[in-house]
Amino acid sequence: MDVLERIKAIVTAHPFVLFMKGTPEYPMCNFSSRAVKALEGAAAPLHPVNVLEDPALRASLPQFGNWPTFPQLYVQGELIGGCDIIEDLHASGQLARMVSDLAMDADVTA
Repeated sequence: MDVLERIKAIVTAHPFVLFMKGTPEYPMCNFSSRAVKALEGAAAPLHPVNVLEDPALRASLPQFGNWPTFPQLYVQGELIGGCDIIEDLHASGQLARMVSDLAMDADVTA
């Protein structure tokens, strides 16, 4: 499987994927740390991916989503954006609504 196929498999397998530098416990940049705090504040079921552990993945992600920086948040396979967008969504309550909508969809299909 090539790198772009791996990325697609990751973002379709998990509802909230954060490609970040480091881990939620040990973020390696301020932007990743801030994004994790916003996602945790909204109780998002986060699947973090440390791009520092996979140079090929890190190099290919900007091409995959047409987003040049990290972190990158994907929800239901769709690129949402980076740190500033994640924080704005959290501050407005939209991020919590996205989490709630996802939970409701899961309840309906279960």
